[in-house]
Amino acid sequence: MKVGLYFGTFNPIHVGHLIIANHIVENSDLDQLWMVVTPHNPLKKKSGLLADYHRLQMVHLATEDYDKIIPSDIEFKLPQPNYTINTLAHLQEKFPQHQFSLIMGEDNLKSLKKWKNYELILNDYHLYVYPRISIDEVPEEFVNHPNIHQVNAPIIELSSTFIRNSIKDQKNIKPMLDAKVWEYIDHNLFYRK
Repeated sequence: MKVGLYFGTFNPIHVGHLIIANHIVENSDLDQLWMVVTPHNPLKKKSGLLADYHRLQMVHLATEDYDKIIPSDIEFKLPQPNYTINTLAHLQEKFPQHQFSLIMGEDNLKSLKKWKNYELILNDYHLYVYPRISIDEVPEEFVNHPNIHQVNAPIIELSSTFIRNSIKDQKNIKPMLDAKVWEYIDHNLFYRK
């Protein structure tokens, strides 16, 4: 089975994540897309991150109506902070029957050289890259790389940071979240301060 891995803190998961995930799994050769909830991105500060369990629960709620999109807590069991290359090695060992690929925004592709063992990732895995609005250019060696596939997905300029700040400012952001995710956030009073 071909499995795309879409990593994120999903703090919280929003409709932009779902639009991208669904578009890629429905318009590529992938059989499934796993939304891998990241406990702590080594390139990001940890402050303001909801507990792992809550972020995973929101991903479950948001994806329960999507047969091909699967929540994953695989990184919860790995030493922290974790790196993508370690997760990929762990997944290949645990699921040797699957062929894994990475899903990433063009902004992440532009910073790929900062990733641990990025050359190994590029050699051994396919990358499905969706467009993002950003100013930097994609490094030349990534432009026509055989393992990098540009996906003509909708450009979604919506961020979890914007949603958290909007909730804190008591704005109505219900259209930006799956209804069950909004109820979960509202019930638990998340992101209020």
